[in-house]
Amino acid sequence: MQFGKVEYPDRVDFVLPEDHKDTSEVLKKLRKDELSVYVGCAKWNKQDLKGFYPRGTKDELEYYSRQFNSIELNATFYRIFPEDQFKKWYDKTPDGFKFFPKLVQNISHLKRLNEDVQPYVDQYLSNAIHLKEKLGTIFLQMHGNFGPKNFDRVIRFIEKWPKEMRLAVEFRHTDWFNDQTVANELYNLLENNNVANIITDTAGRRDLLHMRLTNDEAFVRYVGANHETDYTRLDEWIKRFVSWKDMGINNIHFFVHQNIEKESPLLSKYFIEGLNKQLGTKLRLPNHLSDEAKLF
Repeated sequence: MQFGKVEYPDRVDFVLPEDHKDTSEVLKKLRKDELSVYVGCAKWNKQDLKGFYPRGTKDELEYYSRQFNSIELNATFYRIFPEDQFKKWYDKTPDGFKFFPKLVQNISHLKRLNEDVQPYVDQYLSNAIHLKEKLGTIFLQMHGNFGPKNFDRVIRFIEKWPKEMRLAVEFRHTDWFNDQTVANELYNLLENNNVANIITDTAGRRDLLHMRLTNDEAFVRYVGANHETDYTRLDEWIKRFVSWKDMGINNIHFFVHQNIEKESPLLSKYFIEGLNKQLGTKLRLPNHLSDEAKLF
């Protein structure tokens, strides 16, 4: 992922901002004292994850799914896969594994949530449901030039979204967050419809760290910079999740991206180790990645 890439990561202030004032109230209200955590990479493609797969690996997804408990499925952004493909993905992966697929670009970038977008939504969902219990939160990523002037489209889309399917939304236009009137209206819309407000952590767009949770789910898209600061940034996220656990968060979904993706499994492993130690989770670790493999 090249989004938010900077030339000199060491010059960026990576300190996470304080929570939005309403986040604690949301977590308190929805608290169940049950914590579900899914951590993974954005893709399993061998070309992107050079060095992760042992020599002779025949099926990359099958191998990946036995190393991590989830994948942020970006492939579904580029086209609507047939139901048979979702069934194959289901069959290849073990019990407990989850997919967090991105909605197809016809919906977000081409039709831009226009009124005629519903047939694409219906077709996408009718196929994706064949992941059955392995279907995690579906997420919608809007283009960076999709601003609040299109708020009416967002309202219509979210209110029509089937409530039995979990949805998260990523906005990239800065006015969704730096205009307080717009931000509050957006947060209320998401909260009232049980939609997660995605937090994107990338070096060049610190404005997207709104730290405003709108339901019981923290859906974080973390973009490393292939720099030594990637690890200290993950340490900060572990501290924040400890705090949110104390407040009552129920679901943590954290996906690691990199400008050069070969580092993503290493960062994911490091992050899982920290969560297991600090949160008491028992997430499995990749069985062939050693700490000595760290590049930084």
